[in-house]
Amino acid sequence: MISRSAKTRVLELNALGITQREIKAHTGFTENTIRRILTNKKRILVIGDAHCGHTSGLTPPKFQVRDCQAEVWDWYYDIVKRLNPDVLFVMGDMIDGKGPRSGGTELITSDRLVQVEMAVEVIKVIDCPEITMVFGTPYHTGDAEDYESIIAKEVGAYITGHAFPKCNGLQFDIKHKVGSSTIPHGRGTPLQKAKLWNKMWADHNGEQPVADIILRGHVHYHEYSGNSRGLAMTTPALQGWGSKFGVRQCEGIVDTGLLWFDIRPGDNLDTMSWHSALPKFDHHQVLTYQV
Repeated sequence: MISRSAKTRVLELNALGITQREIKAHTGFTENTIRRILTNKKRILVIGDAHCGHTSGLTPPKFQVRDCQAEVWDWYYDIVKRLNPDVLFVMGDMIDGKGPRSGGTELITSDRLVQVEMAVEVIKVIDCPEITMVFGTPYHTGDAEDYESIIAKEVGAYITGHAFPKCNGLQFDIKHKVGSSTIPHGRGTPLQKAKLWNKMWADHNGEQPVADIILRGHVHYHEYSGNSRGLAMTTPALQGWGSKFGVRQCEGIVDTGLLWFDIRPGDNLDTMSWHSALPKFDHHQVLTYQV
């Protein structure tokens, strides 16, 4: 049996651009063994903040009432089918709720059970065998009831408030809510705070594992901060542009999209790979006019 440290050595040499033949000379492994180490990966797809039920939320075809909904859905359906993940993380706020702050005027439907039906379809098109979900914001997903529990049951997911899944030796820490910032250079601060809290929890009688990768949703932008000792990032939203709150009260850049990680046994933060897909949609272009 090949040790984790030996696998890590192969992956580090590969990351340096060394050929498989040269790796064989360095390690003594056969080319078949090296090829198996390099290709044996798990793909983790990360989605969230779909806000199903909102007019700019991710909307399956039978519920669509606007062209912009079809534009985002077509992109989403195509990319998740291509990615074909082994593991799915769902970062919360998969439904929008009743929208009381805007009197429900931004909703396709205020029926949260119909919104749940939409969210279930969003997840099921991925056809992933292993799903972890975290609860979103009570304003959207239920103050007294957890409507996301229904979603989890329908798709066969494990759901919790704060999850610590581990994949091929790398420890994740995933949770929906994180602080935001009204200044561009402040967006990394809440991520560093989450990393520090995780370290303090780990030091406090080992009550949390030390996380290699911290993921947070909620803020609808993709920001990341880290090094070889730890990586933290906020995840883009599956909700498109167009909410009253975003347009009228916010200035920061909004990211619509998703993330994925490819992690092999023996990978560390320097050798594993992660990617973001942040498409530019036609309806994201603001209208200009002459006066």
